[in-house]
Amino acid sequence: MRLRQLFVIGLALSLLGIGVPAWSEDDPRSCNDLLSEDTPAYVVCRWMATPEEAADIAKFWLDNDGEHMVEAGPMDPITIDCTQPGNECATDSEGDGEAHDAGSPDVPGAEDGGTPECQNGEQCYVDGSGITPEQKAAAKQTAAGQAAQTVSRTNMRIWIDTELADDYKAGKLAEAAKKVAALAAAQPGVVGVRFTSKLGVDNQAFGSADELDAFVSEATTTLRGLLPGKKLAAHTVVPLFGCGSNDACKAEMSKKYPLLDPERIGGWLAKGLIDQLALDSGHLATEYATWKIDAAEAQRNQWIQVRARAWDAYGQIAAEDASFAAAGSAQLNEEQATQAITDRIAAPLQDDAAETVTLWTRWQNDQGQVNRVYGEKWAANTTWDQLKKLGTVRARLATVYDPANPEVDMATDLKNLSEVFGQIYLHAA
Repeated sequence: MRLRQLFVIGLALSLLGIGVPAWSEDDPRSCNDLLSEDTPAYVVCRWMATPEEAADIAKFWLDNDGEHMVEAGPMDPITIDCTQPGNECATDSEGDGEAHDAGSPDVPGAEDGGTPECQNGEQCYVDGSGITPEQKAAAKQTAAGQAAQTVSRTNMRIWIDTELADDYKAGKLAEAAKKVAALAAAQPGVVGVRFTSKLGVDNQAFGSADELDAFVSEATTTLRGLLPGKKLAAHTVVPLFGCGSNDACKAEMSKKYPLLDPERIGGWLAKGLIDQLALDSGHLATEYATWKIDAAEAQRNQWIQVRARAWDAYGQIAAEDASFAAAGSAQLNEEQATQAITDRIAAPLQDDAAETVTLWTRWQNDQGQVNRVYGEKWAANTTWDQLKKLGTVRARLATVYDPANPEVDMATDLKNLSEVFGQIYLHAA
């Protein structure tokens, strides 16, 4: 049975081209020739079973209608016979060992199935989320709560999107987190909460790296206590990644963005503090002009660095892009829209580091000007028509929606958005 497991595991890994580092270029088990030309030298590939060996392994298990698989059978369950000499089994377990109807006492004299006794007749029941029914009911009446109910009638997955950094700095984190948690708990099917955006960027004014770490730790601990089982997400940028191997660029980015240290951000993932990390692409087109690094090269550098650090082993990595939207609405023709989709959506996904791409389809700048991907009031628009053709990757596309500022109305907006996106972040003030 052990031999069978090793063969099956070896077959699975060999088909993926996964193995231990190959230190010799002449190693017959090296599969480095399958890696792209821009792969860093420290990323290597080694066959645990060569394609020929993999074929032999598969043939062994599949011949004669899987005869060997049938013969192998399932592993015997681990059992303990309490009657055998030397085996000790607990005899002080609670209960009578019999099944009982829901709500009935487990044994004579036990409590009445778990209903708590509340003082003064008040309702004190709290479910596993830590949120009372009254708090959930209030959350459903908010704009975000109503939007969540509307989204639930589409086929989009729901995230609650908020910003807790200001509340943390004001000493009101617990209060704000409870309101957000009520929203997430009120609507069945909510995936989780994105609790911060532009994390570590100057507009949040964290005084030090320690303060930034403390916020992430306290915010995630509070939310996990309120929302067990829900995922937590954050959005930020890592300017250092776009530099690639340019030392001058790396020195400048480290100086300019001292809080955005990749090791610190990677640590949040490795410790399980956040489950999804979105990396913004807004800086890629302009930040590296001094070193003649264009947007395409900066993006490629970024995803190579993410891949090399295996961040996706700890959490889901997303690319975030607001550049499709333009003042009024996107003005790209069909060819330009197709190229933009190739560069900003297909490339991050094909680089095998980002699992999803989040597009901002409508946002407002500081002067009050509205930027859209689609046409005003959902008028016909070439860019939007091209995005609607991406049905095969729809599950990997997400957008952000502010229910307090609809384009037309919630129902109309969310129906249109569901034609392109498989996931949505509902903004909660």
